[in-house]
Amino acid sequence: MIPRYTRPEMARIWTEQRKFETWLEIELAVCEALAELGEIPAGAVKEIKEKAAFNVDRVNELEKVTKHDVIAFLTNVGEYIGPLSRYLHYGLTSSDILDTSLALLLKEASDLILQDIRRLLAVLKEKAFKYKDTLMIGRSHGIHAEPITFGLKMALWYDEMKRNLLRMERAREAISVGKISGAVGTFAHVPPLVEETVCKRLGLKPAPISTQIVQRDHHAEFFTALAIIASSIEKFSVELRHLQRTEVLEAEEFFSKGQKGSSAMPHKRNPISAENLSGLARLIRSYSLAAMENIPLWHERDISHSSVERVIGPDATILADYMLNRLASLIENLIVYPENMKANLEKMGGLIHSEAILLLLTKKGLSREEAYGVVQRNAMQVWEKGADFKTLLSQDETIKHLLTPEELNHTLDVRGHLRHVDDIFRRVYGEF
Repeated sequence: MIPRYTRPEMARIWTEQRKFETWLEIELAVCEALAELGEIPAGAVKEIKEKAAFNVDRVNELEKVTKHDVIAFLTNVGEYIGPLSRYLHYGLTSSDILDTSLALLLKEASDLILQDIRRLLAVLKEKAFKYKDTLMIGRSHGIHAEPITFGLKMALWYDEMKRNLLRMERAREAISVGKISGAVGTFAHVPPLVEETVCKRLGLKPAPISTQIVQRDHHAEFFTALAIIASSIEKFSVELRHLQRTEVLEAEEFFSKGQKGSSAMPHKRNPISAENLSGLARLIRSYSLAAMENIPLWHERDISHSSVERVIGPDATILADYMLNRLASLIENLIVYPENMKANLEKMGGLIHSEAILLLLTKKGLSREEAYGVVQRNAMQVWEKGADFKTLLSQDETIKHLLTPEELNHTLDVRGHLRHVDDIFRRVYGEF
């Protein structure tokens, strides 16, 4: 079943109507290629193309009897064409149609996902520049480290999504492979030129060598690319969930009028979109594993991969499309709290400057170990007693001996942490 939030363009790709359209397109392209080789009368192909049609309900009705989807489809098309339907499926096996069709459908889905990634990139870029100089605390292990800006966080995500765009482009290329090589891939009853001609017309590459199927490492690469994209989305979502925690509240999902956060607690405003995205990423990663399990099949093929792909093909692409659009909307409408960022930045009493003081002391002649000890003994008082770091440093005899008050003030100026933000942005975005 197609989920109700699926974009119509993506939903249509995975309908039976669209699947059978590609099957018919492939069958007719094979007939045309065979006619060009003189294997089928050109007049017959003209009539076949004029009469060829199918009815989804009729195909499904026939499949209840045949227990074979391609045969049911060919039978139904034959009912429209009449005697000339004997030229349909000439020299082919079912997987010639199924695998080439799957390539077309995944390629169509890829085009939509690439659109989604480009939309997300545009949103991330806008936010990155808007908050380029908005100070916040950087965290490692969840603990306050040194200042960054919210724009840098957005730029980091933008850069990662650029890599995901390239991955998706490569995945689209990897999956755009068809085969028209017969029962075990030997072209016993249809020459290689037919495969080359058909694939070219369909915008696919012919598999250099195949068995009865296109080898499933192609598909594993595609679904793994989706899994990486989903994992990036989860990475961003987890960060947004942390930033929305009550104790942090540096950013928050948009909360619309009339929205409810809890059936029990009317005050709740929860990061439901980000949590939803975290959960869906788990599904897409599982589809990547399923695709890898499809690689080792028996001999020239078995059918164990087929049932898997009927699930993961639609599900993974629909979910990726949905996740990318939901994340783009989440970030586009994100509520950012610069004042809370500033308050959190100052919460540690100036400890964010510990490394700057450490390095300055080493420049003044202390060994790194000595300098570390001086800074740490003052820092621990801030941790344990809630003292002010600058006040403690200005009273420390070692510091007073080595640093002037002007040097101390300059080193504790938070703006020093921002002096290379523009350099980083130029690396990510080029000149601006």
